[in-house]
Amino acid sequence: MNGTADARVTGPSWDADEAVTQLYAAQYGSLVRLATLLLRDVTAAEEVVQDSFIAMHGSWRRLRDPDRALAYLRQSVVNRARSALRHRKVEERHAPLPMPDHASAEHGALEALEREHVIRALHALPGRQREVLVLRYYLDLSEAQIADTLGISPGAVKSHASRGVATLRMNLEQAT
Repeated sequence: MNGTADARVTGPSWDADEAVTQLYAAQYGSLVRLATLLLRDVTAAEEVVQDSFIAMHGSWRRLRDPDRALAYLRQSVVNRARSALRHRKVEERHAPLPMPDHASAEHGALEALEREHVIRALHALPGRQREVLVLRYYLDLSEAQIADTLGISPGAVKSHASRGVATLRMNLEQAT
């Protein structure tokens, strides 16, 4: 991402291609990890991240500050993960019941994931607390970056993190 911010926003279309390609190369893995921790599904996480990159590429010219592209991507991934979770809940409500003698494949996969105590306790947290802790401890973002990504104040980040850590600690102690 060379050049001034104005050149990147108003320059030729290859600037968007180059900028998004560089972001993709540098951030794809960490964004997929973020989405995986929120969705508990690698395939869905990859789709969410890819959709976020496609949306960013399509709206690159409208970006006011291209230096904030990573924050935009993180927020896009979190928002798309929320939408995917809402969609998943609707599907689960309307899914046919599995046969009594056969557990579904999804059920077996979820059980395998939930064997890890930390992940289980993390997913027991309310959504906002889980998002804050994942962004803080798995992506190592600062409170300001988390606030920017989630669109909340730094004070709210501190509050969600404090409550989330306390609940996580209590749940892990009960599990052992």
